[in-house]
Amino acid sequence: MTSKRTLKMRMKKIISALAETYPEVVCPLDFDDPWECTVSTILSAQCTDKKVNEVTPGLFKKYPTVESFAGAKVVQVEKAIHSIGLYKAKAKNIVGAAKMVLEKYEGKVPDEIDELVKLPGVGRKTANCVVLNAYGKPGIMCDTHCCRVTRRIGLHDSDDPVKIEYALGELMPREEWGAFSHRVIIHGRQVCHARKPNCDVCSIRRWCETGGMKAIDLPGLPEPAKG
Repeated sequence: MTSKRTLKMRMKKIISALAETYPEVVCPLDFDDPWECTVSTILSAQCTDKKVNEVTPGLFKKYPTVESFAGAKVVQVEKAIHSIGLYKAKAKNIVGAAKMVLEKYEGKVPDEIDELVKLPGVGRKTANCVVLNAYGKPGIMCDTHCCRVTRRIGLHDSDDPVKIEYALGELMPREEWGAFSHRVIIHGRQVCHARKPNCDVCSIRRWCETGGMKAIDLPGLPEPAKG
């Protein structure tokens, strides 16, 4: 098993390479406040960010506040988001989350992950997205891309997003969490695809156990397998 020290050294190199490849990173979802960020992130589950951004302008125009969402009938919200996958469950969760934000948090979306995950439809990935992108606090967004890429390159051996979040968090400074999350997700979408990763153009292949890691200047790393 690779030592934690070696993994941290590898992570440092990966962070630097990803930063050079994707220098400017921002949240791809459009929102104006923490509540809109929460709604957009709930909608983004198993849906493209592009599609969410097409739907939310009309949705937020119809329901401009937490109060308006809390007072809406679920079926009305369903109609407003019907073009998004799993719209029935998402509509129910959004209305439920709005009610809880009003009743439990005085209308303000919590800025702590342990509180956010109490909201209907909000798991740790969504909670991390909100604290990172709406509040500017450290967060690691372990979506399918992040989980796949970081396992493939050998930073962990888990399939559990929560375990992966904690494992990655131990390998880098907190101030790197957010940018790394955004960059590794972009990398997963553009290069390190699930079925056929494009290793020939991968900027972090040198430190990837699957794609052909080379241990030129990383003492302690094993040589890549032959053949």
